[in-house]
Amino acid sequence: AACEIDMQRSPIIRAIFMAREVILGSEPDTAAHPHGLLAWSKSLGWEVLAEAPDREIVMGAVTQPWKANVLFRPLSPDAFTTFNEPGFVKIAWTLRADATGATESVFRTETRAIATDVMARTRFRRYWSLLSPGIIVIRRMMLQPLKAEAERRAEGRRAAT
Repeated sequence: AACEIDMQRSPIIRAIFMAREVILGSEPDTAAHPHGLLAWSKSLGWEVLAEAPDREIVMGAVTQPWKANVLFRPLSPDAFTTFNEPGFVKIAWTLRADATGATESVFRTETRAIATDVMARTRFRRYWSLLSPGIIVIRRMMLQPLKAEAERRAEGRRAAT
């Protein structure tokens, strides 16, 4: 359910993305993107770094998020691990569901970032201090629709058995 959630359906999340465009002076993204978090992320340039089917997925990209028109460079897992070109940040994030019982689970998401040099670290820290509140709101906003969809799917499976 987390891989398929459509965050663009939320007016608040869309407003946060537009605010980023205004704050950084970027051009609006007019490209057509697929729906669903995983497909949408891949269309932006994120790559699957690792996956445990139906349990966890790890996405990653190399980027310079402080730039107005941010680009995400997808790399293979090995290339991502060894990438060290100056001026970039390597970002990896997870979507994970851990079963806590026959009909319950706990959803987790985590993001890690590491800069490839001191200048990139300084730029990323400045960017993060300015825009992390919006990113945190986006993550919190996706939780309720995700919970509802996961429960709907679980109920459908129970009804089918």
